[in-house]
Amino acid sequence: MKIVIEGAGEVGSHLAKMLSGASNDITIIDSDETKINRISGQADVVGLVGEPSSVKVLMEAGVDKADMFIAVNPDAAQAINIVSAILAKKLGCPKVSARIDNEEYLSYENRYLFTEMGIDLMFYPERLAANEIVDLLRRSASTETMDFARGRLQLVVFKLEDDSPLLDMKLAEFTAAVQTDDMPFRVVAVSRDNETIIPRFDTKFRYHDLVFIITKREGVPQLMKVLHKNDIEIEKVMIMGGGSIGGMVAKSISRQVDTVKVIDNDRKRCLELSEGTDDNVIVVNGDGRNSDFLVEESIKDYDAFVAVTGNDEANILACVVARKFGIERTIAEVENLEYIRLAEDMGVDAVINKKLITAGRIFRMTLSNKVRFVKYMSGTEAEVLEYSVAPDSAITKGPLKDLDFPKDAVIGGVIRGNDSFIAIGSTVIQAYDRVAVFALPDAVKMVDKFFK
Repeated sequence: MKIVIEGAGEVGSHLAKMLSGASNDITIIDSDETKINRISGQADVVGLVGEPSSVKVLMEAGVDKADMFIAVNPDAAQAINIVSAILAKKLGCPKVSARIDNEEYLSYENRYLFTEMGIDLMFYPERLAANEIVDLLRRSASTETMDFARGRLQLVVFKLEDDSPLLDMKLAEFTAAVQTDDMPFRVVAVSRDNETIIPRFDTKFRYHDLVFIITKREGVPQLMKVLHKNDIEIEKVMIMGGGSIGGMVAKSISRQVDTVKVIDNDRKRCLELSEGTDDNVIVVNGDGRNSDFLVEESIKDYDAFVAVTGNDEANILACVVARKFGIERTIAEVENLEYIRLAEDMGVDAVINKKLITAGRIFRMTLSNKVRFVKYMSGTEAEVLEYSVAPDSAITKGPLKDLDFPKDAVIGGVIRGNDSFIAIGSTVIQAYDRVAVFALPDAVKMVDKFFK
């Protein structure tokens, strides 16, 4: 597949590296030669220095022959991404997407307007990250969650601490000891020491493993009880960082909790937030990296601490400090992929990375039209996909155990009409089922062929 990316910032560069590794032909455009040189040295891409809204530059990049165009420039005005995406569509590119920074454009009416103009997908990375944080605050026992079919199947992620009953237990032993008809589940992956493992029956669980489990919605409370996990009742949330993400989290979560306190060192931004949020949102101008200041702001009285400044190190360290003050739920925005596991090892409960969230949305467009969504889970190399099964596709040709399904992928659960169930070896997938798949990057293209 030939893909043209406009914008060599963090999101664009991450997409270029990810997509070039899947045997795609990638060209990336940016007006900043330094950025182009950097990504050209990191990935197998063709770099082009030029203005992204220039028809001449777009044609030089081969947009007229491309299968997909992605406008993700974070530095240019939002209009540049929109204009370049529309031009790419008019020049002959069948699939185009654009990064935006205005929630107004995501309303149903405005989305339809932009679809009519030719833009197939618009995404706002900061909004996606904020939504993820709000979901994590609702489900405080796991490090990450995902719903399938409006929650009928759920993927939950747990970190194994020193009191976990799974430690030194093999997967087969855990399944035999715990699984019942009332609590069906499937362990679909284990993340350990920067490696993601699709587990086998003899896989042994270790301290600080991240364990990815698919279960039915009604099975989650029982599973949490077995794993010695408890949801924390969150009524007071402190947010360090009043930028786009912090502001959106404050507005959303204020409807569900008693008190939200936002700390930011920009006085002007504090005034904007205080005027645009509900009465139960307290906005304080100050430096959240200062532990004495946090004590003054009564951090010990809060149930959750969210760090979403533009500085990864500050976010991680602030969450570590919050844990020392007794805060039971900490969430950090960490954009450097190399820091994600470090943050988890230092005790941060959940890590958000908007590049990974955005990449999943865009990567879906490179697969068959049977993919409902794709998500990258923090702390793992793998992708979670939900497929709608086409009639006569390869996945329907027999029991799962008899299919040559990629060994680096696993089908976790199936939604069939109003029913949902955990997939096992004897399961036969039927046309129009919705199927949850967990796959390592090298297996995704092979998995996709089973559903075409």
